[in-house]
Amino acid sequence: MTFENTLDFAKKLDAEDKLASYKKEFIFPKVNGKEVIYFTGNSLGLQPRSAKKYVDEVMEDWANLAVEGHFYAEKPWWDYHERFSAKLGKVVGGKPSEITVMNTLTVNLHLLMATFYKPEGKRFKIICEEKAFPSDQYMIASQVKFHGYTEDEAVVKIEKREGEHFFRTEDILAKIEEVGEECALVLIGGVNYYSGQVLDMATVTKAGHAIGAKVGWDLAHAAGNIELKLHDWDVDFAAWCSYKYMNSGPGNASGCFINEKYHGLKDITRLEGWWGHNKERRFLMEPEFQPEPNAHAWQISNAPILAMAPYLASLEMFDEVGMPALIEKRNRIVAYLQFILHEIDKDVDASFEIITPSKQDERGTQLSVFLHGEGKELFNYLMENGVITDWREPNVIRLAPAPFYCSFQDMYNFGQILKRGILKI
Repeated sequence: MTFENTLDFAKKLDAEDKLASYKKEFIFPKVNGKEVIYFTGNSLGLQPRSAKKYVDEVMEDWANLAVEGHFYAEKPWWDYHERFSAKLGKVVGGKPSEITVMNTLTVNLHLLMATFYKPEGKRFKIICEEKAFPSDQYMIASQVKFHGYTEDEAVVKIEKREGEHFFRTEDILAKIEEVGEECALVLIGGVNYYSGQVLDMATVTKAGHAIGAKVGWDLAHAAGNIELKLHDWDVDFAAWCSYKYMNSGPGNASGCFINEKYHGLKDITRLEGWWGHNKERRFLMEPEFQPEPNAHAWQISNAPILAMAPYLASLEMFDEVGMPALIEKRNRIVAYLQFILHEIDKDVDASFEIITPSKQDERGTQLSVFLHGEGKELFNYLMENGVITDWREPNVIRLAPAPFYCSFQDMYNFGQILKRGILKI
């Protein structure tokens, strides 16, 4: 499509947008009395209007039923987490039996490492990406130390080439082959939080398995954002947070994928608790652990119902719309945003540099932009004028136009505010 940097054209795109009506299903902060242009769904998604209803249902059941809510609430609490499996399976490409929801992201990665990081002999190394999100760096470093290794000897980092902003698949594959039989685990972020690059997860997973390693993915920036086929790719495990593109609320519950080939194994290593025990026998209080026959076996504690309620509210919308429709709009609105940036750059000679890959299959909702010659003053101007975006040192802004609640007119209006800010500063 040939784009135009005009308000009428942006309105035309909105009129053609099949998802346009969903914008009103979210609550927007206001700056100077006007709803903001919200670009930070890659950090914290907006609140769905339905979230309060779902939380209020739990509060009412707690008030009226107390402990009996576990069994007699409209959505009984004892199996509340099971409502997520089929719907999340569609989002991440897993069978319902392979999906569970529990804890938070880094907690779940630690728990999954208990199963999937089994260093032995010369096979003890973990391959990850350089400058991974700090939580992943800390988690991996602490895991190897827990097993008696130093970070320098056990953690192998894939590096970007000099002067380049994203990873090359051939370099990842070469590093996996180089480490070879010393590699116990490949654990990488499926979408790089800084650049927005989508990695070739299918190819990397296959390469990791070819050398005898387990392969897991941190999908914090991928779930609800890109097409995932975790089962078909034969991924061993994955985990994601729910509060970014999935709009579940700050610090909310994490989803997990555990490949069905690990279900029902009697000799598997796993940190276990009551809620992973056979559901039908759970309240018999038996001394010997009998795992659930699916991913729920990795559950430890009973579900945080008040936290899960807004996640379920948002997930209902994902199930109603479907990932193909979200991805279709995502591709169009990100392409329009990129066009707007180039048009403003030509008008004011701002020397923007988009460091996110330009191919649709190598990026999701996020564009990361170097503001060459512009300091944090421009970011502050955007924020003060109702554009909520994200700043990363030294001079990168991350723009994530989430398809559920961002409009094409938002992209046009952002361009005009950006232009005024550059000229003023």
